[in-house]
Amino acid sequence: MPGRGMAGFFKTRRRRASTVGAMSEKISDLLERAAARTVPVVRALDDEQLGLPTPCGAYDVRALAGHLYRVVITFQGLAAKEDADMGAGPLELTGDWRAGFAGEARALVAAGVRPGAEDGTAGAMGMPARTAGVMVLGDLVVHGWDLARATGRPYAYAQDDAVVEDVARQFAELAPLARSMGAFGPEVEVPPGAPALDRLLGVTGRDPGWRAPARSGGRARAGS
Repeated sequence: MPGRGMAGFFKTRRRRASTVGAMSEKISDLLERAAARTVPVVRALDDEQLGLPTPCGAYDVRALAGHLYRVVITFQGLAAKEDADMGAGPLELTGDWRAGFAGEARALVAAGVRPGAEDGTAGAMGMPARTAGVMVLGDLVVHGWDLARATGRPYAYAQDDAVVEDVARQFAELAPLARSMGAFGPEVEVPPGAPALDRLLGVTGRDPGWRAPARSGGRARAGS
């Protein structure tokens, strides 16, 4: 079963903080491209789909969308070198939350562009800022796929897309620590030569072939 996501990475003490390797592009540019794929998925979520199960453990669509909403807000503060409450639960989806999420995603990209956003450490946890950037980038990609797969929507990346290639490589480096902390589930093996997106999903404990189980009535239980 997939873990609780990269936000859980920050719930531990600052010991063993990891520094990621070089990225092919600036993280802010990769964030912009990831947001461009994930925001339309969130905007397209129908109210009647909010109780559907997702590939992300016990989270249903409502809880996972609220979690991702919380993530894009929280990491704006980290980009500004402010403290952030990484233990906060998913945001409640009230009002025009779809447009709200789109606005916060734009604000996240803008925060990543500010001078110094990728330098130094992020917040009181002492996590390298670039590592924090990779984490939120990964959340946008992986949870975007989770929501798309849960609701039957496409979420296709080209096999050589720099966003997925970079995140897959960086998450593979972070995986042992993330898995020991419950942020990732047990790795799902994928065939040699699999697309980068499939490799990324497998590293985080997801089956790239996941399909929503048949519903026998009732709503899927939200994650905590």
